[in-house]
Amino acid sequence: MQTINEFFNKLDSAIWGVPMIVLLFGTHLFLTVRTGFIQRKTFTAIKLSVTKDPDSPGEVSQFQALTTALASTIGTGNIVGVGTAVFLGGPGAVLWCWLTGVFGIATKYSESLIAVKYRVQTKDGRMQGGAMYALERALGLKWLGVLFALFALFASFGIGSGTQINAIAEIIENNVPLPIPRIAIGLIFGMITAVVIIGGIKSIATVCEKLVPFMAAFYVAGCLIILSINADFILPALKAIVTLAFKPGAVAGGLVGRGIMLAMQYGIARGLFSNESGMGSAPLVASAAQTRNPVRQALVSSTGTFWDTVVVCLMTGLVLVSTIMKNPDINMDMIQNGGQMTTAAFSQIPVLGPVILVVGIITFAYSTILGWSYYGERCCEYLFGAKGMLPYKIIFVSIVVVGPVLSLDLVWTISDILNALMAIPNLVAVLLLSGVVAKDTKYYLSHLDERDETPIPVIDK
Repeated sequence: MQTINEFFNKLDSAIWGVPMIVLLFGTHLFLTVRTGFIQRKTFTAIKLSVTKDPDSPGEVSQFQALTTALASTIGTGNIVGVGTAVFLGGPGAVLWCWLTGVFGIATKYSESLIAVKYRVQTKDGRMQGGAMYALERALGLKWLGVLFALFALFASFGIGSGTQINAIAEIIENNVPLPIPRIAIGLIFGMITAVVIIGGIKSIATVCEKLVPFMAAFYVAGCLIILSINADFILPALKAIVTLAFKPGAVAGGLVGRGIMLAMQYGIARGLFSNESGMGSAPLVASAAQTRNPVRQALVSSTGTFWDTVVVCLMTGLVLVSTIMKNPDINMDMIQNGGQMTTAAFSQIPVLGPVILVVGIITFAYSTILGWSYYGERCCEYLFGAKGMLPYKIIFVSIVVVGPVLSLDLVWTISDILNALMAIPNLVAVLLLSGVVAKDTKYYLSHLDERDETPIPVIDK
């Protein structure tokens, strides 16, 4: 078993090495230029995200599609993942993580645009879209679309289910005074998940549009309170983050900057993993949105990366760096990983800190389960038709039930690999169709209210 673990760890390191980071961040930069710096329309996009378009084709509102996508992207990576970046790459990793979010907005916009543009409709009126349909319909690369769907399907069982419920069980076990058996946690969350996902996208979206704003607002408000307590260390923390992003050094609290290469590597990698820009996951639900034209929904979807990384990850990074700098009781020599560092930092704030951490991780992880259940279902239907949906849901819920009692180190590693393998076909689609993205962007940005009258093909699946 150790040999298997070592093999997958080496494969994970190789796949998520410099070439993948260059490919993803390079795509972010290329599409930022190709779309004419679409980030400048972020506030227009935020306004559109709360604007309903009920007379347009689709199953859920633009806001519901956004919150369902945010449900999967705002996860434990926004808390523990940022801690891992700071632990391994130093405070400067926060800046690179943030920049990944800023430029990743363009990729999230582009992949969502082609998902809506090339979506199809089932006979019973359900919308289907994503990288697999863009690859098949626009580029004639169905085999690559099949690979994307397979990788995403299996990833939903790992990163979208097993690892998330395991994180929930661990945080409950370590912070709730009453002993609750792990299998009981799995059964409770399994039943709740089954009730929600059995109703399909409309049921999932209804829960997400209520849960996601609450959990994000609660966490950000908590972080703001902690930052107000750390007010005298906010400017030193910002200075450390910016300075140590480009050179090695040390600051108060034992935080060490390891130089530009490590700061970039871990900051960019955690940022990419957190916001999923380029992975092709969010477009799976964007294609179900009621929207007049592809650009409107693409703009709405792009705000997901803004909220996830530009706001939430930045908040976490500032809380961690300022708290560690302010509290000498945190012994960095005794901390072995990013998770321990995050826990130590939040626990320095009496009462409030642990509550924010516990509620944040539970809600973030559970919302990820809901979002990924839909992603996996869409990929399952693409591969096997409607008949595959019920078996998929049964397997997904079963993993939620047993996930708390499993050792998931290997599952985390394999999920990391599958996420990277998802990204490659998706990036092929986005880059080859960048001309289409640029053309539609140029036209519809000055005609945002215009309806795209192109017929949506009806498929027999």
